[in-house]
Amino acid sequence: MTLSPNEEIFYEGGPASGDLVINLMAGITLIGLPFTFGAVVRALWVRYKITTRRISVTGGWLGRDKTQIVYSQIAEIRSIPRGLGAYGDMVLVLKDGARLEMRSLPNFRETESYILEKIEKSPTNKLDSNVQGFSN
Repeated sequence: MTLSPNEEIFYEGGPASGDLVINLMAGITLIGLPFTFGAVVRALWVRYKITTRRISVTGGWLGRDKTQIVYSQIAEIRSIPRGLGAYGDMVLVLKDGARLEMRSLPNFRETESYILEKIEKSPTNKLDSNVQGFSN
């Protein structure tokens, strides 16, 4: 993804390293193995890029899936702290009902505040507010 001249990066990187450490320790037990595998896959192939104009998530097997959304598409943010509050999971609910999950996001409280600020400043889609149905 190339940045436009007005676009600045707020965060670029992978999931929190604490997520990997905690899940590697949990991998000692048989019950913790699935969580360990998930954390290793996230650490290897998931990358987040949050800029002044959009949010981009690269993930999936070998990092082949790419998702980009602009702030005007976001209807709601849901987040939960993990790792004793050092990192957290965030779900962005889009206006069309789709969801974008961002797991083990470092500094998620600051990121959530940043995204909420950008949502409030994003221009609303004026086409949606002026749409009228047919009348008989």
